[in-house]
Amino acid sequence: MSSSTSPDPRGHIPVARTRRNVLLDAAHGFGAIALQSLLAREGKAAPRINPLAAKPPHFPAKAKSVIFLFMVGAPSQIDTFDPKPGLKKYDGQRLPESYGKIQSQFTDGSTPLLSSPWAFQQHGQSGAWVSTLMPNLARCVDDLCFVRSFHTDSVVHAPAMYHVHSGRILMGYPSLGAWVTYGLGTESDNLPAYVVLPQPEGTPEGGTPCWGAGFLPAVHQGTVLRPGATPILNLQPPPGVTQQRQRATLDLLQKMNDLDTDPTDSEMGARIASYELAFRMQRYAPEAVDLSKEPEHVRKLYGLDQKRTADFGSRCLLARRMVERGVRFVQLYSGGGPVSTQWDAHKDLVENHEKMCGMTDQPIAALLTDLKQRGLLDSTLVIWGSEFGRLPMTQSGNGRDHNPHGFTMWFAGGGVKAGRTIGSTDEFGLRAQDDPYSMRDFHATILHLLGLDQNQLWYLHNGRQEKLTDFGGNVIQRVVA
Repeated sequence: MSSSTSPDPRGHIPVARTRRNVLLDAAHGFGAIALQSLLAREGKAAPRINPLAAKPPHFPAKAKSVIFLFMVGAPSQIDTFDPKPGLKKYDGQRLPESYGKIQSQFTDGSTPLLSSPWAFQQHGQSGAWVSTLMPNLARCVDDLCFVRSFHTDSVVHAPAMYHVHSGRILMGYPSLGAWVTYGLGTESDNLPAYVVLPQPEGTPEGGTPCWGAGFLPAVHQGTVLRPGATPILNLQPPPGVTQQRQRATLDLLQKMNDLDTDPTDSEMGARIASYELAFRMQRYAPEAVDLSKEPEHVRKLYGLDQKRTADFGSRCLLARRMVERGVRFVQLYSGGGPVSTQWDAHKDLVENHEKMCGMTDQPIAALLTDLKQRGLLDSTLVIWGSEFGRLPMTQSGNGRDHNPHGFTMWFAGGGVKAGRTIGSTDEFGLRAQDDPYSMRDFHATILHLLGLDQNQLWYLHNGRQEKLTDFGGNVIQRVVA
């Protein structure tokens, strides 16, 4: 053995540098080729590591999969889940000077306060407040845990999206889904570990870095499923290429790779795993994405029979089918492309939110109901949120600007303490006031529910042990059952 060691990327006991490593590094690896050939003759060639093989959590997990419902452009918390009677009282007046300087793009606090155009009511045994914008979701509040006091570090869409997705406001860092699959692998042998379902009109402003792998091995990046009849491209082999011929080709490539590469090489392992997964997906993925297999009453539950809800409902139903088949992480977007297809209500708040809530309210309630009926909600963590919230002042006379200071997200299923409302914003819904939580806290809580210790989940990059939560967040214990 050599005296040097290299740390295990998941933060466990350091791994010693072996003679095999020396052979790989010396003389361009020719010594390793000879060794692999001899081992193969004796039937002792080391098996190649599958980078997506299921891994045990650090401690017993409460959830085993995640569906993250991301509302692109930012819904208004004070028009959905965080009622502010004070806005009614001071409607049309300026924000008091005691609130100080406002950080936003187009509003400085000089414009008048704008009360919510919608009424709020309490629902369920928990008495959670929901506006009339979401009548279907209102019936599910006893399965939800609302956190009204999140805040982010950016007032601009893309950096704020990166903050929510990867814990940093700069692109290039691994996304939450990539960290989860890196830590836990996947339970599905025939589908991607990490699936992304964007809106047909386009991707979020943050683009592909929102589901990228960053410096983690590429196998952990999200796989985008397209809208329409062919969610996955190139599932069918070229004309004249049989399944037996493809299998023989992959087997030959595997033998050649075993002769001249290190079986612990994660980059090569990721590439080989992607070829193998693509081969299996040709057989199994068509059935997984075929929504016509669903009974008519289930399709109606998700709103597939209505033009307004059919698209988002199809993606919610597809998300359920994914986790049902062992997919670890599903990122589902509402909003993308042109501003008119996002939640970004800089003007005409009423038209914007009635349109976007009308598209998503029934499908989200259906997803929660369906997961619960199938016994999947206990093992599936469902998250609803966005990059920030909206300001209590008006913009353009009838809209709201960005608000990173205080906004609402909710959790359901997967070890969540349901029927609770945690944290609060101030009288006007401007800033998180009681129990403010950062994105580090948000990510630490999600990892905890999945049985992952934020401090043990790290990757050595540029000489630094990089983590999703950077120098650490606090698990929101009031969310955990």
